[in-house]
Amino acid sequence: MVPTSIHPKDESLIPQVGSDEQLMLDYQAGDVRAFEALYLKHKGPLYRYFVRQLHDQQLAEDLYQDTWGKVINAAKQYQVTAKFTTWLYKIAHNLLIDHVRAVKPLDKVTPLDEDETMDSLQADDQASPEPQVEQQQQADMMKGCIAKLPAVQKEAFLLNIEMGMTAAMISDIANVTLEATKSRIRYAYQSIKQCIANQRQETTL
Repeated sequence: MVPTSIHPKDESLIPQVGSDEQLMLDYQAGDVRAFEALYLKHKGPLYRYFVRQLHDQQLAEDLYQDTWGKVINAAKQYQVTAKFTTWLYKIAHNLLIDHVRAVKPLDKVTPLDEDETMDSLQADDQASPEPQVEQQQQADMMKGCIAKLPAVQKEAFLLNIEMGMTAAMISDIANVTLEATKSRIRYAYQSIKQCIANQRQETTL
């Protein structure tokens, strides 16, 4: 099912000139160039979203194309009640979840302790910058550790880090509570930090 609208916290959302929301309204009114502008802006991040989640380029391509197809089909019913990016990724998320459910049940998420915060985890990561020569190794470690995350944590983490989305936006996309979303992001940070620490320890043995 394609969401034609998402109810945001801010009910006074008004599309700005040149914004994604205005471009979508322009496309709704028949301006094909507006859709082309949206496609060019979001095609890279959206494709990477599927590739990083699925690790299968052909399947990622299929779901990527399905997402844009649903955007086109839903254009006539589109309403500006949330950011276009949230609406777009909710469509993508729903397609991804439909695929995952067809293959296996969704991963369970273990909540974190109340004193764990995302800010503290970020601060820990930034406290000890790696030398330039180790940056590639660090990046490879990070990719490997992200790949090991449960699906729901991986999605929340990637949307937060790579797309810069807030926990509130991600909770709308995944249709879960804000607290559940924050827990997924925090737990992903914690798991990745532990994974990297374990790999570093192994390399020094």
